[in-house]
Amino acid sequence: MAKYTRIEVFQKMQETGVVPVFFNSDIEVSKSVLKACYDGGIRVFEFVNRGDFAHEVFGKLNKYALNELPGMVLGAGSIVDEATTAIYIQMGANFIVSPLLNENMARICNRRKIMWSPGCGTLTEIGKAEELGAELVKIFPASEVGGPSFVKGIKAPCPWTNIMPTGGVDVNRENLQEWFDAGVTCVGMGSKLFTKEIIQNNDYELLTKKSTELINIIKDIKKM
Repeated sequence: MAKYTRIEVFQKMQETGVVPVFFNSDIEVSKSVLKACYDGGIRVFEFVNRGDFAHEVFGKLNKYALNELPGMVLGAGSIVDEATTAIYIQMGANFIVSPLLNENMARICNRRKIMWSPGCGTLTEIGKAEELGAELVKIFPASEVGGPSFVKGIKAPCPWTNIMPTGGVDVNRENLQEWFDAGVTCVGMGSKLFTKEIIQNNDYELLTKKSTELINIIKDIKKM
């Protein structure tokens, strides 16, 4: 059962401004990455369903977060069907993120009052997602869909829409400034934060440093 309500999850995403996106089949690596992000000030984390037995790793990681990292909101991403959605909800996922729009996933999440963020690439898809109860929509792949200018275009007629771009978001200030100036609620970020060098070298101190810098940049941008 989810520890956090859908509104609490959305508020934490809005407050933190970034949702890291990560997968590793090694539970110890996943724990170390999650802890490094937590120590850097990140409080929302998306573990993606991209490998065999990923849900088993997630279950162990979620127990670790609940016991050792108070306030960390762990969810599951890269989910495309209702059966897998149900598995992760049973594992205690606090939110579900998808690269696509699937109405059956919405029904399952809404039934259990779990936050659901579907992937959208058009205003029509975004409107449908909001009809189905999505508080936050994922734009994916964000750079290919149209980048910050696409977000501006959506926000003009629909200023109430909450958007999380994923794919094409970088850790540098200039890139982040463009996205937040366009009106995003938060950003999703994977390889730009979790570089191959960091994971290969187990350099979790560097990951904590990068996480802290990222959080501070976003806070500074949002104050402007």
